[in-house]
Amino acid sequence: MPRPILATIDTEALSHNLSTVAGRLRRDASGAAPFIWAVIKARGYGHGIEAALAGFAEADGLAMLDLEEAVRCRELGWTGPLLLLEGFFEPADLDTLVHYRIGAALHCAEQFDMLESSPVARQIDAFVKLNTGMHRLGFQPDEFRAAHARALALQADGVLGQVGAMTHFARADDDPAVTRAQIDCFLRATEGLSGPVSLCNSAATLTPGLAAGIAGDPQWVRPGICLYGSSPFADQPADAFGLRPAMTLSARLIGAHRVPAGESVGYGHTFRAPRDMRVGIVACGYADGYPRHAPTGTPIAVDGVRTRLVGRVSMDMLAVDLDPVPEAAVGAPVVLWGQGGPSVDEVAAACGTIGYELLTAVTPRVPRRVL
Repeated sequence: MPRPILATIDTEALSHNLSTVAGRLRRDASGAAPFIWAVIKARGYGHGIEAALAGFAEADGLAMLDLEEAVRCRELGWTGPLLLLEGFFEPADLDTLVHYRIGAALHCAEQFDMLESSPVARQIDAFVKLNTGMHRLGFQPDEFRAAHARALALQADGVLGQVGAMTHFARADDDPAVTRAQIDCFLRATEGLSGPVSLCNSAATLTPGLAAGIAGDPQWVRPGICLYGSSPFADQPADAFGLRPAMTLSARLIGAHRVPAGESVGYGHTFRAPRDMRVGIVACGYADGYPRHAPTGTPIAVDGVRTRLVGRVSMDMLAVDLDPVPEAAVGAPVVLWGQGGPSVDEVAAACGTIGYELLTAVTPRVPRRVL
């Protein structure tokens, strides 16, 4: 039989999360609610492009990084807008953008050079990106007007279609003052310009009143992680927003035995049994994407009962404390995160990381089942 580990992807949960976010935006809107780019980068945050497409069928548009992912969306039948969040990387990409009707972020002068020197058969929709303080991609505030004017010239020449403006928030999850300063910077740089705008990531989208306070014609928000049932906030769980986990990583016990008091478990003997105890061995390790640095105490569920990881995670296995589950035996179901177990955010917090990393790290050797 196959190794007993599985990532189950719930497309109904994806649809529910999109609907939940859309409902919050509608209730919060002072006028028309923003349009939603459902962000599906990194293979739909590890859930798979096909599953993401099925779950986000009602999204206004899809945003991603890889050109291959955008093309796959078209091949699967998506007819709505597509946006490459890092834009394109070489002139040869432009033919693909035109053929598949894919929009692009424009964040550097080199991309404009490519557009101006390469013949384009049909218009490409674009968002000119402004750096408002993230200092990652985008034009500086004193460069933005010139870049936007360059885009409008390309629009007049029939190279670009719709031209918008966008930025990205650095601390929407933890510092409203920084976010407000970024919004003010954006408003100053874009004053008097028309066209769509896009600012809000998951945290900003879920922050009451924030999207409603941004003028846009139209406004597009870009929720990502929250659509997969993980919270962008360290102090607010996903279920507080009505979101459901879309990925459940599950496995089974492949071993169970007694460990005498004082004996140690796993590589490096990082865990020593404080008393006689039962330990179970789970068919999941860091080669499956579970974090090697997960410490003793990381939450896990065995046979529906919460317990903890003990010792160091191996490549293919990890050990769990079975004392809270005295009847658990070989074959017992284990939930690493998701439905019926700890949330991915709880596991991530125990590991000193974020849910994004865990979801996108599940490796190809883990079978996927899409519901």
